[in-house]
Amino acid sequence: MRVFVTGGAGYIGSVASKHLLDAGHSVTVFDSLELGHEEALDERAEFIKGDLRNYRDILDAMDRARPDAVMHFAAYALVGESSANPGKYFRNNDCGGVNLAEAMNECGVKRIIFSSTCATYGQPDTMPITEATPQRPTNPYGQSKLIFEQMLGWYAKIHAFQPVFLRYFNACGAEGRLGEDHAVETHLIPNLLKVALGQSGRIQIFGGDYNTPDGTCVRDYVHVSDLARAHLLAIESDFSGAVNLGTGHGFSVREIIEAAREVSGHPIPADVAPRRAGDPDFLVSDPSKAAQVLGWKAEHTEPKAIIETAWGWHRAHPSGYAGK
Repeated sequence: MRVFVTGGAGYIGSVASKHLLDAGHSVTVFDSLELGHEEALDERAEFIKGDLRNYRDILDAMDRARPDAVMHFAAYALVGESSANPGKYFRNNDCGGVNLAEAMNECGVKRIIFSSTCATYGQPDTMPITEATPQRPTNPYGQSKLIFEQMLGWYAKIHAFQPVFLRYFNACGAEGRLGEDHAVETHLIPNLLKVALGQSGRIQIFGGDYNTPDGTCVRDYVHVSDLARAHLLAIESDFSGAVNLGTGHGFSVREIIEAAREVSGHPIPADVAPRRAGDPDFLVSDPSKAAQVLGWKAEHTEPKAIIETAWGWHRAHPSGYAGK
């Protein structure tokens, strides 16, 4: 297939592009490089620089590529920033999303695999989280993703789109030369590894009094390679609808810190800081639907093995992609 990948120079989009190319598909990457990295692009893919917020950019690129399907990763994804600047998120994630959907419709493209998020569920009343769990976002980021899911639902009804919503939990890890390099890093594992590399002095644990076994938040960590494989399975299937992507197992912040200490050989000092507003005790997926409809199951399930892949990448790229 000819696959059009928005945000294909970003963390997950670049790994998904590699998996598509390895499987024999052709790929056109559409990315503004605002947050993506030219060094993460695969030389086998065609690259078109453009911005989803500019309808002419996306329409011209779509018309040039004439894809069979779209994988959509291009979005802002910082929860805290979304609460401080919601307009930025709705303009990019939703207005840009409308531009993408309109360009698809204009060019006769019906299939889209959308990089969604467990943030659409907000703070669930029960665990684990299934696809039937009520979607009640607690921040503009999660709301922006839910809005685009709902938009695509209407395009499915009116224009016969065939959308898949892949709602992932905590993305992590690295694959070969492709890793996690954000201008503003909020994810736990890369921040731990910055301490291990001597780029930061200590790690902060936001809250030590949660209703969990060790008092710290429990999250479901899913490896970027497993996420990419799910996208490949989704685009090669005829399934439409929503699927959670996670391991089905949760690990606490303290457990992840201890695993990072073992992998890196660094003590990684940690301090308990006040809770962040809106952080639930547990966020763990029920991935059974992904197994049923896509034949997908996470292969990377142990924190140490996941962190080893990230540690290898960060040691080779101590300044991110700019350092290579």
